[in-house]
Amino acid sequence: MKKKKRAQVPFRLNILFFGVFLLFSALILRLGVVQIVYGEQYRKEVERTENVTVSMPVPRGKIYDRYNRVIVDNIPLNAITYTRTKTTTPEDTLVIAERLAKYIDKPTDKITERDMKDYWILTRKEKAKEKVSESEKKAWKKRGLSDKELDKKIYELTLERITPDDLKEITPQEMKVLAIKRELDGGYALTPQIVKNKDVTNQEYAVVSEHLEELPGVDTTTDWERRYVYGNTFRSVLGSVTSDSEGVPREQLDYFLARDYSRNDRVGKSYLEAQYEDVLHGKKAKIKNITDKSGNVIETETVYDGQRGKDVVLTIDIELQQRVEQIIEDELKAAKRFGGTPLLDRAFVVMMNPKTGEILAMAGKRFVKDKNGKVELQDYALGTMTSAYAMGSAVKGATVLTGLQTGVLHPYTYIVDEPLYIKGTPVKKSYQTMGRINELTALQRSSNVYMFKTAIAIGGGVYRPHAPLAINTEAFSTIRRYFSQFGLGVKTGIDLPNEIIGFQGTSTLPGFLLDLAIGQYDMYTPLQMAQYISTIANGGYRMKPQIVKEIREPNNDGKELGPVIRDFQPVVLNRVDMKTEYINHVKEGLRRVMQEKGGTAAGFFADAPYKPAGKTGTAQAFYDGPIQSMRNAQTYNLTLVGYAPYNDPEVSFAVVVPWAYQKEPHYPINNKIGRRILDAYFELKQKKVTGTTTTTEQTENVQKQP
Repeated sequence: MKKKKRAQVPFRLNILFFGVFLLFSALILRLGVVQIVYGEQYRKEVERTENVTVSMPVPRGKIYDRYNRVIVDNIPLNAITYTRTKTTTPEDTLVIAERLAKYIDKPTDKITERDMKDYWILTRKEKAKEKVSESEKKAWKKRGLSDKELDKKIYELTLERITPDDLKEITPQEMKVLAIKRELDGGYALTPQIVKNKDVTNQEYAVVSEHLEELPGVDTTTDWERRYVYGNTFRSVLGSVTSDSEGVPREQLDYFLARDYSRNDRVGKSYLEAQYEDVLHGKKAKIKNITDKSGNVIETETVYDGQRGKDVVLTIDIELQQRVEQIIEDELKAAKRFGGTPLLDRAFVVMMNPKTGEILAMAGKRFVKDKNGKVELQDYALGTMTSAYAMGSAVKGATVLTGLQTGVLHPYTYIVDEPLYIKGTPVKKSYQTMGRINELTALQRSSNVYMFKTAIAIGGGVYRPHAPLAINTEAFSTIRRYFSQFGLGVKTGIDLPNEIIGFQGTSTLPGFLLDLAIGQYDMYTPLQMAQYISTIANGGYRMKPQIVKEIREPNNDGKELGPVIRDFQPVVLNRVDMKTEYINHVKEGLRRVMQEKGGTAAGFFADAPYKPAGKTGTAQAFYDGPIQSMRNAQTYNLTLVGYAPYNDPEVSFAVVVPWAYQKEPHYPINNKIGRRILDAYFELKQKKVTGTTTTTEQTENVQKQP
């Protein structure tokens, strides 16, 4: 029994040793596979580090008009980009630029002298070293400069000593390389930088795509460019977007960086593009760059695909806007031909829905000399809210309402229209003596004296021929307070930046109170005039003017608009502190202006089928335009405000033509523009309803006028 036990022990040990041998063999084999086959891969895994997620820009949202016609779109562009790492050196980008220059052309017009000097130092290192002597270097070292400070000193002095002859060494081919290199150096680490996105040919795009392996960091992709579909129409209000080379404006850098923008992102830099930047910019794509310890990109991961900006729908009817702009151009040119003063250089129109405040057209044109001295008409729609003028008799509706509300007038108050002789003041009168008239006739025939006497009564004064006029200066505040309820002399509240409130006279002499009552003292913007007449038209509600109607989710198929995410409802800013019966009374006077014999605009509007109401204006003014030699010359502004139909207004408007003439006779440009824009509005309305256009013979004749 004992012998048998001893015989079994070695056998079991052998089995154990054999098992251990097999295990060690498997382990050694596995280690070999890991080290030889997968060693490099695992080493990179150990060394890699995840960089901060990079945001990638997406196309901006589109802008539509009220009938969903695209006004601003994005054009896709072939683009070549470059993404540098944290460890990329100027020598690295030089190599890439030299290779890339074989495949693409890059304009050299943006190259600066400093760019050329930097390139010369980089490519001619031995010559560059000779620019600074060893003795100079030793002298700086003795001053205790650090290596970094010393290198900076040497570089700065080298730049100074590079001569024009040195720069002539740079060949045309090198200039092409330099043009590319300056783009490669302009980006930020791990953020794609546009190298070329304008005029990238299909051949360039294809060749670069085929050689990406020899161009580390370079990629081919699709970029976008803003396209303004209707050219210069409404262009100044639409605003503009920075280019990829401009990026974020320096003065707003902190603001945008705090909102996840990159320095080279394109952003809206003026008006609608800037006002609705947060909406139009979109949700940026998120890309995660995986880098090794040296900063080289090992892998990229798309975290979020991004979404293009939301779409903005405007209240503007772009077809009406085009028509209005063309009418202004036609009539400005015609006025020039018919003896217009050289001071006449601009005209404005604002059309809006008086019940909602929606702006239907907002146009301005002015003559401007281009770089070659050629005079051309440029868009100046912004002038409707950024420039102010004396508006003349167009404000008389507000004057009569102020008189009625303060109790110095009552419906059908008769006053004698006669020349006023106030001591120390030139005679003040209407363009013709009208005798005994009431407020309706005063509006219809545009009596100045009726308004003067109303202002005197508001000021508690008494007119006596050839005697001084004493008034309570509080009358200025009283009239302005009531005027402001219509939007005159205050901001209209439009959803655009840089609106002005106009200009208020500072003197409180009695004569200026009379001028205030006829619109020849304080100055207002064309937009304020449109809001003023809209307030009367709708029965006394001052509506906030609105340019944007809706904001919608982007629809990537491009066939139709996405769902509404914000709808801009009409906003009532205030109800005028006046009786409805008074407002209706003044509206009757305004109807007579355009529809009754003797009305100052009846000759242009009495036959209009849409039955308008309104008020003309002529203001004596002093020129303060761009011609310096004519500053303070006396001139006349022509204006016109109105709405239609008079009994159920759907459109209101203001026409303002500053410095229209200096001496009579003059071309009635305000009335001509007014008639044509109303004709255009109702013609387009008919076209939209029936698909046909119907115009009266009179309308056709007006539109054929020069």
